[in-house]
Amino acid sequence: MNAGDPWGRLHGLHDLVSVARMGRRTKIVATIGPASASPEVLGQLIDAGVDVTRLNLAHGTVEGHVEQVERIRAVALERGKTVAVLADLPGPKIRLTDLGDEPVSFVDDAELDIRTGTEPSTVDQLQTDYPTLSTDLRAGDLIRLGDGTVDLRVVGVAGESVRAVVQSGGTLRGRPGLHLPSERVTLPVPTDEDRELIEQVALRADVDFVAVSFVRTASEIEDVRKLLGGSGIRIVAKIETPTAIDNLEEIVEVSDAVMVARGDLGTECPFEDVPVYQKRIIRTCLAQATPVITATQMLESMMTASTPTRAEASDVANAVCDGTDAIMLSGETAAGHNPPLVVRSMAKIAEAAEIVADYDRFTRMIGPERSMNELTAALTHGAWYALNDLRIKVILCCTRSGSTAHAMASLRPDATLVALSTSEQTVRQEALTWGVIPMGLEDTTDSDSMVSHAVQKAAEAGIVERGDVVAVLSGSRDVPGATNDLRLVTVGA
Repeated sequence: MNAGDPWGRLHGLHDLVSVARMGRRTKIVATIGPASASPEVLGQLIDAGVDVTRLNLAHGTVEGHVEQVERIRAVALERGKTVAVLADLPGPKIRLTDLGDEPVSFVDDAELDIRTGTEPSTVDQLQTDYPTLSTDLRAGDLIRLGDGTVDLRVVGVAGESVRAVVQSGGTLRGRPGLHLPSERVTLPVPTDEDRELIEQVALRADVDFVAVSFVRTASEIEDVRKLLGGSGIRIVAKIETPTAIDNLEEIVEVSDAVMVARGDLGTECPFEDVPVYQKRIIRTCLAQATPVITATQMLESMMTASTPTRAEASDVANAVCDGTDAIMLSGETAAGHNPPLVVRSMAKIAEAAEIVADYDRFTRMIGPERSMNELTAALTHGAWYALNDLRIKVILCCTRSGSTAHAMASLRPDATLVALSTSEQTVRQEALTWGVIPMGLEDTTDSDSMVSHAVQKAAEAGIVERGDVVAVLSGSRDVPGATNDLRLVTVGA
């Protein structure tokens, strides 16, 4: 294929068949909720193509989440599939007290008071569980209610009461979120609730990933890592505040994965900036070989509809062409009317988008920006050029931590990419990484045996055939965290 002409992929049946045989490379994350928690529906989701399951710890009980992890693992094992579990921490979510079940309308230019308290909220006096509201806000600050349904502008603070005017009205009910400017929020990350959930759910159930909400600085990620200890659980930083955008490079550097959390990001930032931030976040993650998830409202109409809107299909395809590792479903699979159908629809869109995604051009553009171990960067680049020059179809990454596979995947190779690890946890975690087929590998005493076993496993799985030339990447035990061995092996020779 001409690297400058991605549309050439569409110019012949042979190319289409070739791409289709690779299978979908972009991974799918599905949120598990009331509509998808049963073993039957979980099985249908996995069959439809789910790679990672997300548990929203802001809802449900500790015991319910622990049982759900066990259920997911059992169903995946029955189907012989590798499926990871991501536990999403609530973070410092600020909410109003109950407005009631009936809709409450907020009219433009109306004035109201907001204060800390426990009484039910009304249209002219809102109360919140946030303890330092009056000391953190000042005149001119923008407050958003719900997911940006109602906008308020602070006009003054008197004692413990904040006076605000409705700048953009709307209708709310229940306990909507109260979004303050992120630089004003004094609640810690992780919160006390987050700490409890890490201990009672993440560590107890041995999940694969923990997502940290409303991250602002790299030090907050480091605090979560201390809580996780030596568990091996990977951390996903959710980018959803302007402060996180300001500290993006530092946050990505200390995180194991990143989520473009477009819901709260769009509430905290001007909506027109969200697509630009999405592209910047994905590009930064690719440069640092950090897996990245694009999330929120991707196929939201399929909560009730049997097909997505054309705009939603374009949105998913755009994220794929941006180079995202994974695309995420939230309410669509947690509470939608047909979760398996949504997953199948997302998989179809991703597969179609990958046919025209210009990964070669993007890789050449991102190459000079790569920030990682120099040995790893050099050898993965060498493998990438080798597969293009020698038409190598398969790259085997022997990896203990997953870093070798991440470095190779960040180059978005055309070749089939396999990550083999002796760690069962690492194998599950690699289900999130773009293009990676995760496989277990027996522990060996030397590099030659490891390479031989890796090729044998790939052959047994039908990924390589006798006579194929494959690239095998690995790192030796005396150079931890680095890839320092690249071999070209002829299968069966």
